Amino acid sequence: MKPDPSALRRWLPLLARLALGAMFVHLGVVKALDPVGFLKLVRQFDLVTAPLLLNFTAAVLPWVEIFCGGLLLLGVRTGGTALLALVLLMGFTGAVALRAWALSRTGSLPFCALRFDCGCGTGEVAVCAKLLQNAGLIVLAGSLFIPPPPAKPAA
Repeated sequence: MKPDPSALRRWLPLLARLALGAMFVHLGVVKALDPVGFLKLVRQFDLVTAPLLLNFTAAVLPWVEIFCGGLLLLGVRTGGTALLALVLLMGFTGAVALRAWALSRTGSLPFCALRFDCGCGTGEVAVCAKLLQNAGLIVLAGSLFIPPPPAKPAA
Protein backbone atom coordinates (compact mmCIF):
# COMPACT_ATOMS: atom_id res chain seq x y z
CA MET A 1 0.00 0.00 0.00
CA LYS A 2 1.42 3.36 -1.06
CA PRO A 3 1.52 6.09 1.63
CA ASP A 4 -0.79 9.02 0.98
CA PRO A 5 1.19 12.32 1.07
CA SER A 6 -2.01 14.30 1.60
CA ALA A 7 -2.66 12.35 4.82
CA LEU A 8 0.72 13.49 6.13
CA ARG A 9 -0.08 17.06 5.12
CA ARG A 10 -3.31 16.83 7.12
CA TRP A 11 -1.45 15.62 10.25
CA LEU A 12 1.43 18.09 10.11
CA PRO A 13 -0.65 21.15 11.13
CA LEU A 14 -1.98 19.25 14.14
CA LEU A 15 1.52 18.22 15.19
CA ALA A 16 2.82 21.78 14.61
CA ARG A 17 -0.03 23.25 16.65
CA LEU A 18 0.50 20.81 19.52
CA ALA A 19 4.28 21.26 19.59
CA LEU A 20 4.05 25.05 19.47
CA GLY A 21 1.26 25.11 22.05
CA ALA A 22 3.12 22.84 24.46
CA MET A 23 6.27 24.91 24.11
CA PHE A 24 4.42 28.17 24.78
CA VAL A 25 2.63 26.75 27.85
CA HIS A 26 5.81 25.21 29.27
CA LEU A 27 8.02 28.27 28.81
CA GLY A 28 5.26 30.63 29.98
CA VAL A 29 4.86 28.60 33.19
CA VAL A 30 8.63 28.63 33.79
CA LYS A 31 8.60 32.44 33.57
CA ALA A 32 5.42 32.83 35.62
CA LEU A 33 6.89 30.74 38.44
CA ASP A 34 9.89 33.10 38.74
CA PRO A 35 8.51 36.61 38.12
CA VAL A 36 11.42 38.41 39.78
CA GLY A 37 14.00 36.46 37.78
CA PHE A 38 12.08 37.10 34.57
CA LEU A 39 11.82 40.81 35.40
CA LYS A 40 15.61 40.98 35.81
CA LEU A 41 16.09 39.30 32.43
CA VAL A 42 13.60 41.61 30.70
CA ARG A 43 15.41 44.61 32.21
CA GLN A 44 18.72 43.47 30.68
CA PHE A 45 17.34 43.95 27.17
CA ASP A 46 16.94 47.73 27.70
CA LEU A 47 13.90 47.75 25.40
CA VAL A 48 11.54 48.92 28.14
CA THR A 49 12.88 51.50 30.59
CA ALA A 50 9.81 52.91 32.37
CA PRO A 51 9.47 50.94 35.62
CA LEU A 52 5.67 50.57 35.37
CA LEU A 53 5.86 49.31 31.79
CA LEU A 54 8.79 47.04 32.65
CA ASN A 55 6.85 45.48 35.56
CA PHE A 56 3.72 45.17 33.40
CA THR A 57 5.65 43.45 30.62
CA ALA A 58 7.34 40.99 32.98
CA ALA A 59 4.06 40.24 34.78
CA VAL A 60 1.80 39.84 31.74
CA LEU A 61 4.00 38.30 29.05
CA PRO A 62 4.24 34.82 30.63
CA TRP A 63 0.45 34.67 30.96
CA VAL A 64 0.00 35.72 27.34
CA GLU A 65 2.30 32.86 26.37
CA ILE A 66 0.37 30.39 28.54
CA PHE A 67 -2.96 31.60 27.13
CA CYS A 68 -1.68 31.44 23.54
CA GLY A 69 -0.22 27.96 24.07
CA GLY A 70 -3.41 26.74 25.71
CA LEU A 71 -5.51 27.94 22.80
CA LEU A 72 -3.16 26.22 20.35
CA LEU A 73 -3.34 22.97 22.33
CA LEU A 74 -7.14 23.14 22.37
CA GLY A 75 -7.38 24.14 18.72
CA VAL A 76 -9.38 27.27 19.53
CA ARG A 77 -9.16 30.09 16.97
CA THR A 78 -6.03 28.52 15.55
CA GLY A 79 -5.46 31.13 12.85
CA GLY A 80 -5.58 34.12 15.20
CA THR A 81 -3.66 32.30 17.89
CA ALA A 82 -0.98 31.25 15.41
CA LEU A 83 -0.73 34.89 14.35
CA LEU A 84 -0.24 35.93 17.98
CA ALA A 85 2.42 33.23 18.42
CA LEU A 86 4.11 34.42 15.23
CA VAL A 87 4.16 38.04 16.44
CA LEU A 88 5.51 37.00 19.84
CA LEU A 89 8.21 34.83 18.29
CA MET A 90 9.27 37.58 15.90
CA GLY A 91 9.45 40.05 18.79
CA PHE A 92 11.45 37.64 20.95
CA THR A 93 13.80 36.84 18.07
CA GLY A 94 14.36 40.51 17.29
CA ALA A 95 15.05 41.30 20.94
CA VAL A 96 17.58 38.46 21.27
CA ALA A 97 19.31 39.51 18.04
CA LEU A 98 19.49 43.17 19.14
CA ARG A 99 20.89 42.29 22.55
CA ALA A 100 23.43 39.92 21.03
CA TRP A 101 24.45 42.55 18.49
CA ALA A 102 24.95 45.13 21.26
CA LEU A 103 26.98 42.68 23.38
CA SER A 104 29.07 41.68 20.38
CA ARG A 105 29.88 45.30 19.54
CA THR A 106 30.93 46.14 23.11
CA GLY A 107 32.79 42.92 23.86
CA SER A 108 35.53 41.01 22.19
CA LEU A 109 33.48 37.93 21.32
CA PRO A 110 32.15 37.20 17.85
CA PHE A 111 28.36 37.24 17.49
CA CYS A 112 27.89 33.45 17.35
CA ALA A 113 30.25 32.86 20.29
CA LEU A 114 27.94 34.81 22.61
CA ARG A 115 25.95 32.96 25.27
CA PHE A 116 23.45 34.55 27.61
CA ASP A 117 20.11 33.93 29.31
CA CYS A 118 17.64 35.38 26.85
CA GLY A 119 14.71 35.12 29.24
CA CYS A 120 13.13 32.39 27.15
CA GLY A 121 12.90 30.05 30.11
CA THR A 122 15.66 27.69 29.02
CA GLY A 123 18.63 29.29 30.78
CA GLU A 124 21.83 30.35 29.07
CA VAL A 125 21.83 29.72 25.33
CA ALA A 126 24.18 30.13 22.40
CA VAL A 127 22.86 33.11 20.45
CA CYS A 128 23.08 31.70 16.93
CA ALA A 129 21.51 28.41 18.00
CA LYS A 130 18.66 30.32 19.68
CA LEU A 131 18.10 32.46 16.60
CA LEU A 132 17.98 29.34 14.41
CA GLN A 133 15.59 27.66 16.84
CA ASN A 134 13.33 30.70 16.82
CA ALA A 135 13.44 30.83 13.02
CA GLY A 136 12.22 27.23 12.98
CA LEU A 137 9.42 28.10 15.42
CA ILE A 138 8.46 31.08 13.24
CA VAL A 139 8.19 28.73 10.25
CA LEU A 140 6.14 26.33 12.39
CA ALA A 141 3.75 29.10 13.43
CA GLY A 142 3.54 30.34 9.85
CA SER A 143 2.77 26.83 8.63
CA LEU A 144 -0.46 26.93 10.62
CA PHE A 145 -1.80 29.42 8.06
CA ILE A 146 -1.53 26.87 5.23
CA PRO A 147 -4.84 25.05 4.91
CA PRO A 148 -4.65 21.25 4.87
CA PRO A 149 -5.61 19.48 1.65
CA PRO A 150 -9.18 18.26 1.42
CA ALA A 151 -9.74 14.67 2.46
CA LYS A 152 -10.06 12.20 -0.38
CA PRO A 153 -13.49 10.59 -0.62
CA ALA A 154 -13.60 6.91 0.21
CA ALA A 155 -13.60 4.73 -2.88
